[in-house]
Amino acid sequence: ECVEEVGCSIFIERSRPLLSYQETMKVLFVQLCALLCLFSSNVSGFAPSSRLAPSQRVIGTTSTSSGTEEHSCRPAATTSLFGKKAARAAGNERKNKTVRVKKPKDDVIEVEGTVIESMPNAMFRCTIDGAPDTQDPVLATISGKIRKNFVKILVGDSVTIELSPYDLTRGRITFRKR
Repeated sequence: ECVEEVGCSIFIERSRPLLSYQETMKVLFVQLCALLCLFSSNVSGFAPSSRLAPSQRVIGTTSTSSGTEEHSCRPAATTSLFGKKAARAAGNERKNKTVRVKKPKDDVIEVEGTVIESMPNAMFRCTIDGAPDTQDPVLATISGKIRKNFVKILVGDSVTIELSPYDLTRGRITFRKR
C-alpha cells in the first residue's frame, strides 16, 4: 500500500492481513446476530405503546392549563392474566378438598345388608337390613373398585349393596363397613 502525504510517499508493509476471511465472517455474523436481537426485542415493553389495537385503547380527554384539550391513548385496564390467576386459584382450592363427593346414580337402589354366605367366584349371599325374614337373600358380587383395592369381605360384614331396578334378587357390593 502506498499513502501519499505532502509530497512524500510512505510505504506500509504488512507480513499478513489483519484478519483472515473466516475470522472476518465470524465477526460479521456475531455483529449481525447482536443487531437482530436488538431490533427483535421490545425494549419499551413496559412503556405505554401507541401501537395498540382499537379495542385495546382507552381514549380520554384531559384539559391543560392553557385551556386546550388533549387526547391521550393508554392501554385498557384489563389484562389476560387476571382471569388465569383466578382460575388457577379455584383449581388449587378444588385440589385441597379432602371430602369426596359420591356421584348419585339414577337407576340403582342402594340398601344396607349383611353377608350371610361366601360363594365361589367372588359372589355373596346377603340379607337386606330391615327386610322381613321371608324375603329371599340377594346374590351380590364385588364392585370393580373393591376388587381392585383387594378389600376382603367376610361372612358377617355389613355392606352397602346396589340393586338393579330390573332384578331385585341380584346386586353389587360397593362398600364394606368397618
